Amino acid sequence: MSNERQIEDADLMDVAHDQEQAQRLRKALKVLAENPNVGGKLQEMAKEVLSGRISMKDAIETPDYMGALGDRMGQIRRAAENQTQAEREESRAKFAEWQEKQQQEEDRERAERDAPSLNLVTGPRRGGGRGHR
Repeated sequence: MSNERQIEDADLMDVAHDQEQAQRLRKALKVLAENPNVGGKLQEMAKEVLSGRISMKDAIETPDYMGALGDRMGQIRRAAENQTQAEREESRAKFAEWQEKQQQEEDRERAERDAPSLNLVTGPRRGGGRGHR
């Protein structure tokens, strides 16, 4: 997939409410596309959206893709229901750690995006600095 065109956050604005949500959605799609444990229609959908071959809006409206998402959510729910109390606590701790790392990364990216650029390049003034005719 690295040789293919990759969508930008702006390409997801037809379904996202704001730029940050679009960024999070693109990251989630990238995780789905690159995780070998995902497989099937869900991974196919993520790759198709990321490559720009299908829009996120069209993917949401595709029964096969939404069925795959529903199936995966059902698997996650069943796995959570079958966890012991110790496993639940361990999962919560891992999730909290992951969530903190995600927040730090988002804060860093936001700071980089919002910081003023110090590498401004300006060209010569038009007219060589002479007055207006």
